[in-house]
Amino acid sequence: MPQPLFILCPPRSYSSIVCAMLGQHPQCYGLPELNLFLGDTLGEIWYGTVFMRSFGKHGLLRTLAELHDGEQTEDSVIRAQSWIETRLNWPIAKVFAHIQECVGERILIDKSPSTLFRQEALARVMLNFPDASLLHLTRHPRGTSESVIALREGHEGLKSLNQVLNDSDRSDPERMWRLSHELVLAMTTGLPLGRYMRLKGEWLMANLAVYLPQICDWLDIRSDADAIQAMMHPETSPYACPGPANAPRGNDPNFLENPRLDPERLARLKEPRLEGELSWNPGAHFDPRTVGLAKRLGYA
Repeated sequence: MPQPLFILCPPRSYSSIVCAMLGQHPQCYGLPELNLFLGDTLGEIWYGTVFMRSFGKHGLLRTLAELHDGEQTEDSVIRAQSWIETRLNWPIAKVFAHIQECVGERILIDKSPSTLFRQEALARVMLNFPDASLLHLTRHPRGTSESVIALREGHEGLKSLNQVLNDSDRSDPERMWRLSHELVLAMTTGLPLGRYMRLKGEWLMANLAVYLPQICDWLDIRSDADAIQAMMHPETSPYACPGPANAPRGNDPNFLENPRLDPERLARLKEPRLEGELSWNPGAHFDPRTVGLAKRLGYA
């Protein structure tokens, strides 16, 4: 079986649409947010955090419903829930292996931002999948933070995200951005050549014709015109729309509402600047540590 691809980034870093695009490649399968690395067993994950007792479990429920029943309905989600509750002792690697068996020879692509909530979560990725490919997707800290704030204000369930995560550091979007990328850089140092790719999300989204073939070549999969064209339609993913009432989420809410690419708009994407007042924190500016890390990642 092929090794999976894990997209590593904090929330609001283009990961939903990138995962869906790559997942439409004929040799890949893009997953919603599984959040499988928050514990060592399925039971630890399922009942371990407030996040997973709310919308954090929707992605796995939708995945199992789709793969087991070929549809995502309230009934198929109930059956997926029953399947999980009889396998709470399964280690996370076994759950992932089951999903891989259902999908076949296609590369599984996971983009769960919760993987960067804690160091131990990313450590589980490295331990359980030592040969997996890792795509470190970045976005300017100003763009990321402003997008996080706008999403929280626009969706009632996200307004108390700091309580959901039980981590005050994560309630501040700047600190969330910095801690997430520091963790990825620390954990990927010294990896074998070819296992890890870091890519600016702004560059990728504004230059899809350039970077999608490069990602395909890195993964050693087709990069012909038909494969690239398939990736230009993330809306065809079975997870690119709201799910049934008992599992409506599993992906970024904005992506679920509008998953289609707008190449003309994307081509106009511009990176913001590091200097200047923070719109979500009047009178404040970026912490020097944020500025230093952003410059290390290629931002100005």
